Amino acid sequence: MAKDTVEVLLEGGTATPGPPLGPAIGPFGVNMMQVVEEINKKSADFAGMKVPVIITIDSNTKEFEIEIGTPPTTALIMDELGIEKGAHEPGAEVAADLSVEQALKIARMKFDSLLANDYKAATKEIMGTCVSMGITVDGKDPRDAQKAVDAGEYDDILVE
Repeated sequence: MAKDTVEVLLEGGTATPGPPLGPAIGPFGVNMMQVVEEINKKSADFAGMKVPVIITIDSNTKEFEIEIGTPPTTALIMDELGIEKGAHEPGAEVAADLSVEQALKIARMKFDSLLANDYKAATKEIMGTCVSMGITVDGKDPRDAQKAVDAGEYDDILVE
């Protein structure tokens, strides 16, 4: 039962049978349209962002499995805030302000690839990324927002 793996980087929800996908999986003889439809369905939440896609193909039965990775945390933050890039000098300038609700939304998207065991810790991880991007959280330095999470100030928002 030989399995082949193909990894491609595609824009979420817009896979087509053309390059880069078509030439990568064409030689394996799988139904191209089924692959494209499944990728588009699974990656629709990441429309407009590049996502890593891993296609595992059983070369005997031509069956396939599709795994969609998540975009980098910085890309999700920029998309959520509608900005092109973070601050040139984080700490000296502020690029944007992220709400705790937005941080939680991103934490839920990235949860499987984060080190956190719960959404509270995952949200703090997202806030940590904001430090290096020059983004405040609820008008505060992200480190202060993390301390506020520890102090229980956002417990009403950060429920499982």
